[in-house]
Amino acid sequence: MPVSKLVGAKVKRREDPALVRGLGRYVDDVKLPGVLHVAILRSPHAHARIVRIDTDEVRRQPGVVAVFTGADLRGKIAALPTTADNPTLRVPEHRVLAVDKVCYVGEGVAAVAAEERYAARDALDLIAVDYEPLPAVTDPERALAAGAPVIHSQWPDNLAFRWEHKQGDVERAFEQAHKIVRQKLVHQRLAPVALEGRAVAARYLAAEKELTVWSSTQIPHILKSHLARMLNLPQDQVRVIAPDVGGGFGSKLNVYAEEPLLAYLAIALGRPVKWTEERGENMRATIHGRGQTGEVAAAVAEDGAILGLRYDVVADIGAYHQLFTPAIPPFTGRMLSGCYKIPAIAIEVKGAFTNKMSTDAYRGAGRPEATYVIERLVDRIARELGMDPVKVRQRNFPQPREFPFKTATGLTYDSGNYRAALDKALRLAGYAELRREQKRLRGRGRYLGIGLSTYVEICAMGPGFSEYGKVEVEPTGKVRVLTGASPHGQGQKTSFAQIVADQLGVALDDVEVVHGDTALVARGTGTFGSRATAVGGIAVYHAAEKVREKARELAAHLLEADVEDVVFADGRFGVKGVPRRALTLAQIAQRAQATRDLPPGLDPELAAESTFEPDNFTFPFGTHVCVVEVEPDTGQVTIRKYIAVDDCGRVINPLLVDGQLHGGIAQGIGQALFEEIVYDENGQLLTGSLMDYALPRAADLPRFRLARTETPTPVNPLGIKGVGEAGTIGSTPAVVNAVVDALAPFGVSHIDMPITPEKIWNICRRPETAAGGRK
Repeated sequence: MPVSKLVGAKVKRREDPALVRGLGRYVDDVKLPGVLHVAILRSPHAHARIVRIDTDEVRRQPGVVAVFTGADLRGKIAALPTTADNPTLRVPEHRVLAVDKVCYVGEGVAAVAAEERYAARDALDLIAVDYEPLPAVTDPERALAAGAPVIHSQWPDNLAFRWEHKQGDVERAFEQAHKIVRQKLVHQRLAPVALEGRAVAARYLAAEKELTVWSSTQIPHILKSHLARMLNLPQDQVRVIAPDVGGGFGSKLNVYAEEPLLAYLAIALGRPVKWTEERGENMRATIHGRGQTGEVAAAVAEDGAILGLRYDVVADIGAYHQLFTPAIPPFTGRMLSGCYKIPAIAIEVKGAFTNKMSTDAYRGAGRPEATYVIERLVDRIARELGMDPVKVRQRNFPQPREFPFKTATGLTYDSGNYRAALDKALRLAGYAELRREQKRLRGRGRYLGIGLSTYVEICAMGPGFSEYGKVEVEPTGKVRVLTGASPHGQGQKTSFAQIVADQLGVALDDVEVVHGDTALVARGTGTFGSRATAVGGIAVYHAAEKVREKARELAAHLLEADVEDVVFADGRFGVKGVPRRALTLAQIAQRAQATRDLPPGLDPELAAESTFEPDNFTFPFGTHVCVVEVEPDTGQVTIRKYIAVDDCGRVINPLLVDGQLHGGIAQGIGQALFEEIVYDENGQLLTGSLMDYALPRAADLPRFRLARTETPTPVNPLGIKGVGEAGTIGSTPAVVNAVVDALAPFGVSHIDMPITPEKIWNICRRPETAAGGRK
């Protein structure tokens, strides 16, 4: 592992000065001469046949240039893609605009292109669509029951896929158990709610045969490949640019209907086009996250050891698969054992089609669901055995010497010391004193709750997803870094510059990081799954290593020394034992450019590229402690204290890690206490605006106390594990466990999320619970 000055330092984000001054450049800021504005008519019905679409009136409107329906586009744009390796997978044809039937509120039916944005929007009101409403089903468990309305008629039911896993003697574990603990858990649907909604612009230059698509995407290279396939174009004719992206949280890890639609319209109309999502469209037609309902059962010994686990879960897919929809619920199954050594596990996942927008990757993507299941279950086990929840966790942790640790769900955890993170968090929280305070306050009719969550997550998405990096040194000595990771707010322009500056011994300000343009960066995968630094950062690191070696060779020639005698120290390449004979990287770059008598095979260009594909995932971990006080008379939850001890391996920039954790914890608290996408039984979205969908506000959040342990991964040379999703994964069960712990005197053993004041107020007034809390 390299000794460094910048890696590990608290360097302020280089991205922020422009963003906070309003100088960011997002897709909607792209100005294209002659642009047409596109608006999309969306279905008001959750399930209906399209009998007739009349667009004659619209076509006569001033400013309207073209109107397209699904029938107009049939055979011209291929169906939207999905990705999963599952032989049971059923994939309904998902078109960019519906043709015969709509399957959720918000599905696109027609598109209008007009000279002005408001003209396009107003024209939608003049499109006459005759619908024949059909029965809808929105509850995923009911969707799989006999007699439910069938959404895709080519199959007899709404089963989208099935995924099963079993390892160990589960039956024997349950036969031998001292106690069997069960809990039904609902992981509600959430809206990602990025600050910037989605936006797409497209331009086609016919003479050059060049299609350029600007999209607020997390995956420009993957989008480019899919656009070329969907439009039957050679890949080298397609360019995707992701300029500044105002947040994604997984919702922009996708190929949406609007991207191929706008690309096709640009070609068909011979003019640039642009579409910018409204917030209402974002709630209806951008993917949702989570959406799982399951029942877990644990076989436990008298001392709290978990002998076996069974989990049956139904995943709410929505009406169609998006790009990674069927891959997310199995992630929950793979991570189900959490931080614990559970010898026997059986999981069955069923994906259910429903008349709703699709679910897909949302911050954590399957891991928050798994962590919530196992962490709620551990608290239930502690309660039923009369043990402290800390003791149950400690009883089931694998020991540090057992790593790499193989789980019964088929994964190999790379490295870990779960006890160290737990102990540190308990110490920072003052756990023993908190328990004493809880007892004192209960005697006075006040309800303090202490919630723990010890989590492990899966990051870096490898093997299977590689990442590309290139480092170039200009003759001026400035360094240009190109990365296929396409960050959307995580700060890799700063952290990658730190890595490369250290490797090459140059100033941080001399390093420029370029990403998000498929014409500039040769290859790439994108930013998701906390992979950007743990995979993309390593590709950049290896490329910088190659450049440093190349510089050493050039320095040897320029200094007339053997390569073996050239050493690199303090940013200079010098001859061993002759301190005055040394060159900086800039001097090497300048002199090499001017040197015409380099030996054969020694290229003067100081540049190198690298592709890194890890041979395993990485597994960050940690412990979160949440302390709440609950007011039964109002149902109000106040978070008094929040402590997070996270271990993401080696830290490149502590400020970036803290920022990721702050945002992630806020999102987890949002799920635990506030947020939920709600459809009624007819498939109408009831939380379709930010007046109805409750996001946490700054005043709802406490000051977080963050700390770390550091257990490097052996999977990559820098020991980086990833941290982008840790806050969300760790926080949600910690908050719920705290609220349930506070309400234990009321006999409360579980409350489904979001734990709203109304739910608490009602629970505390039930005859069977009120007596316990009021004595």
